Amino acid sequence: MKKRIPIILTIVFLFALLSFTVTYSVRFTEAAVVTTFGSASEESTIKEPGLYFKLPYPIQSVTTYDTRTRLLQNRAEAQQTKDDKQIIVEAFLTWRVANPLKFYERFSNAGGRAEDHFAAAEGTLKSLLAGAMSETGNYALSDLFTPTGDSKLPELEGRILAALRGDGAKGSSIADYGIEAMAVGIHRVRLAEATTQAVNDRIAANRDRKAKEIESAGDAEAEAIKAKAEQDRKKILAFAQRRAAEIKAEGDTAASKFLSQMNEYPDLAVFLKNLDLVRQAFSDRTTVILSTDSPGLKLLDLRGVSVLKPGEIPPSGLPEAWRNLRSTDAGAPGEGSK
Repeated sequence: MKKRIPIILTIVFLFALLSFTVTYSVRFTEAAVVTTFGSASEESTIKEPGLYFKLPYPIQSVTTYDTRTRLLQNRAEAQQTKDDKQIIVEAFLTWRVANPLKFYERFSNAGGRAEDHFAAAEGTLKSLLAGAMSETGNYALSDLFTPTGDSKLPELEGRILAALRGDGAKGSSIADYGIEAMAVGIHRVRLAEATTQAVNDRIAANRDRKAKEIESAGDAEAEAIKAKAEQDRKKILAFAQRRAAEIKAEGDTAASKFLSQMNEYPDLAVFLKNLDLVRQAFSDRTTVILSTDSPGLKLLDLRGVSVLKPGEIPPSGLPEAWRNLRSTDAGAPGEGSK
């Protein structure tokens, strides 16, 4: 029994080795190209997952490719816009192996492994993507960067993708390499130093222009407000002057009859004015001691009133009567002393 164990192990090992050389498997995310003495055909392309048989190497060999979507990052490159501005664009490409046979025929000279074929394909794709990026020259800088949000960057990405696929163009396209371009995206755009300075200058010029426009509009509005205010002031002043003249005319008309009466009795007018003065002076509860010689208070001197006859109005020459009264009063003591 012990002698059989090495024999069984040897048989199992040889069977496993033989299975490895005559079978291969394809996953659902892969496609395989089977070559016979280095040549392949459409019939030798396997796209369905499963376990398959082949002749041992070197008669037949199998190369499997991952058909899932892959990402290619392109390096930043300077591009010229339609308005002669320099921008630095970084783009990416998503792609996959669509035709394993064409892919093998194009890149099999890079090596015997699938990794070598993918590395060669990425180099070719970078070159093709760099050439397709020339579509940037069909757009001005203002088309790609707009304050309103309607940038044409998505349109540019679509045109780059179409250029890679060779849509509407004569000659080879990316499909000739057995590759399908899925999508193109621009994930970073930077301005070159000279372009940045030009953009900053243009922004400053636009800012100054808008500031001047706003200032001019403000000055025009201020002048309009001032003119309107001046016009209103003149209207109000003219109305006030006209109304004042009307009131003055009404007052003169109303006072004319009183003035005529006062002109007939000037002494009465002086008397009434003196009364108004006294009334205004003592309108509040105030105690004031004044001499009867003060203006407007001579009427309070009883000696001056005593010389008047009943019903007589004090004349304007009342001080003269006072002097006569004072002279009479002054002589009275002298006569008494005599």
